[in-house]
Amino acid sequence: MIDISVTNLTIEFEVGKKILDGLTFQVDQGERVGLLGRNGAGKTTLLKLLTGELRPDEGEARVAPGKGVGLISQIPTYPAGYTVADVLNTAFDHLHAMEKEMAQLAEKMGEGDKAVLRRYDALTAAFEAGGGYHTEVTLNKVCNGLDISPAMRAQLFDALSGGEKTRINLARLLLQETEILLLDEPTNHLDLHATEWLEDYLSHYKGTVLAISHDRWFLDKVVQRCVEIKDGKAEFYAGNYSFYVEEKERRFQEQLRQYEKEQAKIEQLQEAADKMRLWAFMGNDKLYKRAINMERRMERIQTVDRPTKERKLTMGFGEREFRGDEVLEVKDLAMAFGERTLFAGVNLEVAGGERIALLGDNGAGKSTFVKILLGEEEPTAGKLRFGPTVKIGYLPQLVTFDHPERNLVDTLIWDLNCTTQEARDRLAAFNFRGEDVFKEVSTLSGGERSRLKLCELMSQKINLLILDEPTNHLDVDSRDWIEEAVRAYEGNLLFVSHDRWFIKEFAQRVWMLENQSITDFKDTYEEYLAYQERQKAFAKGTAPVPAKEETKKDKPKRPGGTKELEKQVSAAERAVAKAEEKQYELTQRAEEVASNYLELQKVMEEQKELEEEIAHLYTVWETLAAELEEARGE
Repeated sequence: MIDISVTNLTIEFEVGKKILDGLTFQVDQGERVGLLGRNGAGKTTLLKLLTGELRPDEGEARVAPGKGVGLISQIPTYPAGYTVADVLNTAFDHLHAMEKEMAQLAEKMGEGDKAVLRRYDALTAAFEAGGGYHTEVTLNKVCNGLDISPAMRAQLFDALSGGEKTRINLARLLLQETEILLLDEPTNHLDLHATEWLEDYLSHYKGTVLAISHDRWFLDKVVQRCVEIKDGKAEFYAGNYSFYVEEKERRFQEQLRQYEKEQAKIEQLQEAADKMRLWAFMGNDKLYKRAINMERRMERIQTVDRPTKERKLTMGFGEREFRGDEVLEVKDLAMAFGERTLFAGVNLEVAGGERIALLGDNGAGKSTFVKILLGEEEPTAGKLRFGPTVKIGYLPQLVTFDHPERNLVDTLIWDLNCTTQEARDRLAAFNFRGEDVFKEVSTLSGGERSRLKLCELMSQKINLLILDEPTNHLDVDSRDWIEEAVRAYEGNLLFVSHDRWFIKEFAQRVWMLENQSITDFKDTYEEYLAYQERQKAFAKGTAPVPAKEETKKDKPKRPGGTKELEKQVSAAERAVAKAEEKQYELTQRAEEVASNYLELQKVMEEQKELEEEIAHLYTVWETLAAELEEARGE
């Protein structure tokens, strides 16, 4: 069954400039599709056409009739005084209406009207099937996953920032359980924890998803195939983002080989045709006709245009020579605002050449830590010291310029003290060409301002580059050339990012800011994730806690031999016993609330989850016990 159908879709906002030009594709029920394309390709326009916010000039964009559609970028208007909790609870309006009618019918049941009884039974079944008896549990799960705290739920919705409203709206859409989700950059306002939760949610989502995202890790985890909008038309890739990258390169190379093959044949024919024309001047009409036929054949051969790629960055960072090993030393650093402590007792050392990712949830204090390093904030306690030859380059999350009224060329001339031609050359290397270089800085998008700032940074000699969310406002192509520049840079790198693709590519060390301290993990991001998984397994009673040093690939999986296995078996036995005690408590609780249907439902759900957990714990215990038996027999 087709859930989304786009047929010959055409729309233009300026005469002669078609955003979509005959776009055609479909999304089947239950598919999760990534919608790709450069900024301005028409991705968001397509979502607006699907929801009826825009009308096409030609063609049709429609969703399956009768199916609920949720669009994250559309934030409804709510009555004044609505709290976040009120907004979230609108997702259950249909259930609340059922509950109200059920209460009214319950009062009439004593009259013996069979129609009332039938209606009540039908409503009860629909209410239960729709999750009416556990809306609070569902609400808490979604709020916990998207970091919507109880304090935030009590806030007025109108008082939130645009990013916070988008996050609340995403939660509301998930709670509504619509059959079709249209997601426009859903991870833009989420931290790592919330993004991972959303990925897991969508991977189990039964409905259809069409997602626009520049988060390449998200696309890899969530989507099953990709549709790229290019020159107003659709190109199809039967896999996730990694498949798309490989397949796109393969198609480029294949098209390039075909083009070169055709050009070689055309060149050969042209050479022969030129000779025949020359001989035809000597009176041989037959050769002239053959030359004409050859030229017509050349026209038929030309079937493939020369393939093009996004121009790569053509300049790199002007790095300053670094002397000595010491880059930065942080001792007992602390920062608080009033009674709120962001971090305390932070001790860190950075040596030459290290590449460090500073991670943590939104509001943990990452940007504040960076501002302390830059001297823009004074810490509450502690001190930091840079090496004598350290020169910092900084790209902030929100880029501003002192004179936004200047155009791009004048901005570089003033800021870098260079000539007009040098400014034009530098801007061209960053894909600012033609009339674009005479735009006022104030008219640039967030991504364009980041690009211009990088253009300035790469003209300066630095050896410590600090980046705060460097890929946040950029499309995939722009992210690629920023990564190319950072890859060529050989100095120290410290960056804050939620872009896990970028983190995976560049982090050789991870600083995790959480619980008012910074955990220093001296390894790659992938090793850090593996360590986190082992920590989670231990918390569930399914694995031992490994020391940080044991995260290296060459460490044995079960150090300590038989004694260590004995400890693990004992730990597994304790976990089973604890779970069985809880199971007994829930049985007692079920008897106590047997007359209260709502409470009984909650207890039964907990019992079901606990039974699955106990089965898993028994499996772990049996595996470990078998390993111990084997170890003792050796």
